[in-house]
Amino acid sequence: MPAGGQWAPEPRLQPQTGRRADLMPIPIYLPVAGMALDGLMLLSMGLSVGLLSGMFGIGGGFVITPLLIFLGVPPLIAVGTGVSQVVAVSVSAALSQWRGKTVDVPMGLLLLAGGIIGATTGVALQRLLKAAGQIDVFISLSYVLVLGVIGTLMFIESLSTLRKRRGLPQASARRGGQHTWIQGLPLKRRFRTSKLYVSTIPPVVIGIFVGWLTALIGVGGGFVVIPALIYLMRVPTRVAIGTSVFQVVFLAGYATLLHATLNFSVDLLLALPLMIGGVVGAQYGIRIGQRLNAEQLRILLALLVLAVGVRMAVDLTLRPEELFVLDTWP
Repeated sequence: MPAGGQWAPEPRLQPQTGRRADLMPIPIYLPVAGMALDGLMLLSMGLSVGLLSGMFGIGGGFVITPLLIFLGVPPLIAVGTGVSQVVAVSVSAALSQWRGKTVDVPMGLLLLAGGIIGATTGVALQRLLKAAGQIDVFISLSYVLVLGVIGTLMFIESLSTLRKRRGLPQASARRGGQHTWIQGLPLKRRFRTSKLYVSTIPPVVIGIFVGWLTALIGVGGGFVVIPALIYLMRVPTRVAIGTSVFQVVFLAGYATLLHATLNFSVDLLLALPLMIGGVVGAQYGIRIGQRLNAEQLRILLALLVLAVGVRMAVDLTLRPEELFVLDTWP
């Protein structure tokens, strides 16, 4: 304190650390969400999700939407904005996968056809839940259930595959007699990139389910599509990742349009820094993913899905900071 007992203004450059004192969070007011968040933090979130998208072939919605909810963004806004961010990240990743010739276009179009049906009905259901005042609880519970079940199944299957390979190095992942119920379905066609001759019904059904997830909880659905293609239809892992990203681009774009026009739940100022970071991160994520083998990719994705599901479950059990009490009008 200087002479006279008055505080001097803080120097803009702190000698002890060499950091600028005004390197503080950059708040961005989000008109649709009705709150302000740090722009640099949102940019970092987008970068991280982009890395995951490039590595695993997922849109990243199942990560970005819970993160936004954790930050206090209303769940409905988090879902709509999360889907819009998935579009930008998926476009960047899909272009790289296309150049690598790991996209099975006919398979992706079938997934997309089912996804459009699922997304349309999912948004209609979401509007009903919003009118009933149950949308926030529904979104949180859906995340816990879907991520918990799928993550556990993926983790168990990945561990089983690793153990079999260690014990039986020559064992084939595609053994005769497996999944005969799928092989016996009608309407078969040849998928040259996947090197398969199977029914067109399973991709459509998978797409419908993913469309529901995209509309209701704001995910691109890659964490569902990839395991389904690998374990049910026996699509090679690299092709499953590339095909998943391909269909996510169009499905997430369609879902974003529905959210923006029907639910008015897309905040562009919130989505912009997430998109910028996501596009950059996806390119680096693809390079990392290409250095890992298929089993490593599967088990890492399973652990990621489980981690997000556990975090959502923990938040549901915590006591809220503000309790609302109903009282009689005097």
